[in-house]
Amino acid sequence: MAKFKFDIKCIFSQPVVQISSNLLPHTFIGDRRMAMDVTSKVSQIIDRLGELSAVAQKLSKPITSAQKLRMSENQTVYLMADINGCDGDVVIGLLKIGTKNLYLFDSSGQTRKIDKARCILDFYIHESRQRMGVGKILFDIMLTEEHWTPVKCSVDRPSEKLIQFLKKYYGLEKIIPQANKFVLYEGFFDEDEDDDVNRG
Repeated sequence: MAKFKFDIKCIFSQPVVQISSNLLPHTFIGDRRMAMDVTSKVSQIIDRLGELSAVAQKLSKPITSAQKLRMSENQTVYLMADINGCDGDVVIGLLKIGTKNLYLFDSSGQTRKIDKARCILDFYIHESRQRMGVGKILFDIMLTEEHWTPVKCSVDRPSEKLIQFLKKYYGLEKIIPQANKFVLYEGFFDEDEDDDVNRG
């Protein structure tokens, strides 16, 4: 878990907060001076969790950082904390999502242009809190807030752990092979009333 030298309660008025490109929690209320203080602390948290995620996935460098989020209008980071836990106030999870315009193969091998494809970009739960259902809680909160369904999400370079997670909790098993680094599952292209998939 990630501990910090400052009080994280100014950020986490609830266990899970959403952070967009302004680097402020969606629950933030305060003046400009308070906003500057909070964004500084949020930046440290995102950078630290991004580093831990990169190490866990054996990546050469983090794919999530405060600077990258600040420059991405179409991305959101969900941060999860354990407030008043036995280890004190600690941040235990990160989930970065966003939308991208992608060219993807469907199950018949045809190329489809997907505008604003729903993407899982980074997902990390601290090793000390894994296998406790914490990741499922964080993922479910994101799905509810974004009005997404798991089968409609493309996943950018998922780790083996994430592939097993999606299989265990959401029954996602049959992968549609792609030429890029994204993984998507059978059912991704099925039409429904909420679908924003466009044929290319």
